[in-house]
Amino acid sequence: MAKCERGDDGGFRLWPVFSVAAFRRKLLEAMMCGVSRHRRKGGAAFGSPERQPRNHGSERLAELLRAEFSEAGSDEAEADTRRKIEALEELQRVVGSLPTGDGDNAGADRRKEAAGEVRRLAKDDAEARETLAMLGAIPPLVGMLDSPDPDLQIAALYALLNLGIGNDLNKEAIVKAGAVHKMLSLIESGSSPSVSEAIVVNFLGLSALDSNKPIIGSSGAVPFLVNAFKNTNATTSGGGSSQARRDALRALFNLSIAAANTPHLIEADLVPCLLAAIGDMEVSERVLSVLSNIVAAPEGRRAVRRSRDAFPILVDVLHWSDAAGCQEKAAYVLMVMAHKACGDRAAMIEAGIMSSLLELTLLGSPLAQKRASRILEILSVAKGKQISEGFGEGGGGCSGVPAVSAPLIGGTAEGEEEEEAGMSEERRAVRQLVQQSLQSNMRRIVRRANLPQDFAPSDHLKALTASSTSKSLPF
Repeated sequence: MAKCERGDDGGFRLWPVFSVAAFRRKLLEAMMCGVSRHRRKGGAAFGSPERQPRNHGSERLAELLRAEFSEAGSDEAEADTRRKIEALEELQRVVGSLPTGDGDNAGADRRKEAAGEVRRLAKDDAEARETLAMLGAIPPLVGMLDSPDPDLQIAALYALLNLGIGNDLNKEAIVKAGAVHKMLSLIESGSSPSVSEAIVVNFLGLSALDSNKPIIGSSGAVPFLVNAFKNTNATTSGGGSSQARRDALRALFNLSIAAANTPHLIEADLVPCLLAAIGDMEVSERVLSVLSNIVAAPEGRRAVRRSRDAFPILVDVLHWSDAAGCQEKAAYVLMVMAHKACGDRAAMIEAGIMSSLLELTLLGSPLAQKRASRILEILSVAKGKQISEGFGEGGGGCSGVPAVSAPLIGGTAEGEEEEEAGMSEERRAVRQLVQQSLQSNMRRIVRRANLPQDFAPSDHLKALTASSTSKSLPF
């Protein structure tokens, strides 16, 4: 613990000139010296909402600043020191008003006003956030969440939110002070919509810190956030509801980054809710980002697989040419699913993924093209392993996926006729479907490229679509 330096006469040594680093160091030393003296006297912990002792550290800091003021040489230095003293005294006054709970209306009003001042001071001032937290503002604000007054709850919640902006130490301190469980208690007691929205945005801010993610995920907050995302658009018609929905989704995205939270997200039925939201362009890209994190775990992939129409929905996103981010994230989810499970590959092919991937490899963003090519590679390797297994009826491969041979480029017409003659009816039907799909896809590409309507593919390209039974194109 840092100790206050004393001179030979027993008083505090004063520094006439302060750099920014020295000022902050002396602030911390003065604060901690006050804490140690209070603890030696057997008082409550520093900043405790039950008992707020006289802040000796703040008084010492004020003394240091006044000494600097008295010894400063220039008018500019004197004005700067005066501003520091006034700012510190204002913060002291505000923090001193937070724990004054006399039980009457006047006391509640003073606390509400003080919480509003903390919110205002901390909104745009990073140094004020740090100083307010060191002066002990967080514990009494968290204690206000026990109040039955919704207005006091809201004032405390937004003050805590602003204290945590860009300050990881404050985020950690807010959670350690018990804010998460107090917010959940408010939810269980039937909080108002305004309080619920303030809780949602607080979970968003606190979940940005990695060490808070597993704490919030295991606390029981996930079902509340899932319901907030799913139901807010049906609660009110104002803009606040839409903002709360976006905040809930962003908080769920933060929580999904921690692998330990995946079971909690799945238990709250998040996956079906996410899939149902795809198509709402306001949230679709963020929804796909959450799915990208969830499918990294086996239980997440199982949850996607169990969801109805999951693969048709994701394959449809690959056609969203005006939303490159959505295409890239949907391709990532499908790539992970195809890489991990044979049964998922069959479901993707059944959903018509092949033509979508071909189009994406030609017209998508560089990242989308790379991911689409990778999926095609995975699917083609899986098909190659099934060539000798026919339709998978007697083999151990992916049952239900037809075996498709590699393209025969440059073969003779007689060879092709012999090949067709040796084919079964099923293989001949599959080959015809593949050729039709390729030709349809080429017409779509021509339309999207704004080529003349009388555009005719080259003979070489016609030969590829006529003779190839694979959905991979040469590059």
